[in-house]
Parts: sequence; structure tokens; C-alpha cells
Amino acid sequence: MALGAFLSHGGLVSGGAVFLITWVTNVATATAVYGAGHVLGRSFFAGRLGRRLLDPRRLEQLDRMYDRYGAWGIFLSRFIPGVRAVVPPFAGVARLHPARAIPPMVLASGIWYGLLTYLAVTVARSMDELVALVGRLNWMLAVVAGVVLLAVVGVGLAHRARRASIESTERADTPAKMPPGP
Repeated sequence: MALGAFLSHGGLVSGGAVFLITWVTNVATATAVYGAGHVLGRSFFAGRLGRRLLDPRRLEQLDRMYDRYGAWGIFLSRFIPGVRAVVPPFAGVARLHPARAIPPMVLASGIWYGLLTYLAVTVARSMDELVALVGRLNWMLAVVAGVVLLAVVGVGLAHRARRASIESTERADTPAKMPPGP
């Protein structure tokens, strides 16, 4: 989606169209998995495999959580990557009424994808400036790396010279050994 919005700067499609297609598709799929969870979820989690994936106590906790937080919980959790995908089906499994489940999904999805579209289009419009900025940063980093390299080499050479000086002083202070006589 962000790539589509970014590429929309080229003019083949508008950022608004990318947003609308993504938003409608996301709302349709979220509503479909909510519906599947509502219709099939309870019976699935009552079966052997379903109980292994989500034991009945957790299912009761899920019901209480959706009863307690309802629409606000759905709305806010749709902004958390990873979590946002499991919210609609579990809202269906918890048998949350569609009027409480679908509107917050629609609103949160619109805000989420609207923001992503806006950011991608803004970055695309500012690409020349960003490329110039990265070029300047690369030069500055190259200069800093050069200065650091020169400092490391200088410190290394100074350390080597000091060590050589100490060794020559130690040799001068040590009496020379006389070879054994005949």
C-alpha cells in the first residue's frame, strides 16, 4: 500500500485512489473474517483442535474483554501491528454485535491507511530533497570517518613510537653482556 502511494507520485494513479482501494479492501476483508468468526468461531473453538488453540478459559476471558472494552478496544487495537489482524475474527468469535464491531474497524482502518498514504505521498513528493539530504549526509559521514581513521592511525603511530622509545631506553640502561672468554 505504501509502495503504491509512493509510486502514485509518478501520475499513473492518485494517492487518493490507492488509499480508497486499500481502505475498502481492508474493511471488506476485516468484515468477512469478523463474519466468519461470528458464524464459525464458536463451533470451531468447541472442537478438539479449537480447544487446543484456545482453551475455554481463554475464550471466556476474550468474551469479557470484548464486553468490557468493546468498540474502543477494537478501535485502539487496530493501530497495533500484528494485533490488528486478529481483532476482527476474535470480535466475531466473542459474538460482539456488528454495530459495535464494524464501525470502529472502518474508522481505525481509514485513519491507519490514510496516514500511511499521506506519509508515502509526502515522501515521494520530497524525493529530490531527500536524495540531496542523503548525499550531504554521506559526505559528512565520509569526512567524519576519515577524521576518525586519521585519529586512530595517529594514536597507533604515537603508541608505537613511544613503545620503541621505551624499549631503546631499556636496552641502553641494561649492561651489555660480555661474551664468555676463551
